[in-house]
Amino acid sequence: WTIVEGRVGCKHPPKETGNDCMKRVFLTAALAGMTMVGAQASQAGSDPLGLWRMDSGKVTIEVSQCGQNFCGKIVDLAKPLNKNGKPKRDRENPDRSLRKRPIIGLIIINDMRPTGENRWEGTIYNADDGQTYDSKMKLRNDDLMIVEGCVLVFCKDMTFERVVSQ
Repeated sequence: WTIVEGRVGCKHPPKETGNDCMKRVFLTAALAGMTMVGAQASQAGSDPLGLWRMDSGKVTIEVSQCGQNFCGKIVDLAKPLNKNGKPKRDRENPDRSLRKRPIIGLIIINDMRPTGENRWEGTIYNADDGQTYDSKMKLRNDDLMIVEGCVLVFCKDMTFERVVSQ
């Protein structure tokens, strides 16, 4: 087979019919298509879905799909109780009606949109001060995620390690 002026055509060598040639053309096209799909899948990278523990051990979050983007909620705290032995609450929230929400179960990572391979941007809520910050999230590898929260040009990185199911 040959490509002339953008069209695929068949030259018939001895003992080859037009059908044999077209079968080869379709087989080659199918293999090329599968190769391209495989290459795109390998370039797509990893995703952040699953459980992640901050390297300090202070908090564990679960990242999940929220519509087209990712979000993350607190699923565990190293110290889940306040000094009175009660579950910690979102007491610094600027909205008074939300201050009784438990910290465990609180969605803190919001609207993480893809911005590149293994990179997302959205916002992060800090229950320690009740503020929401611009945020970037990136996977360094399948088991290490960096979440950055920024105010103007000042940023703080938090490192999370993937929690492997037992």
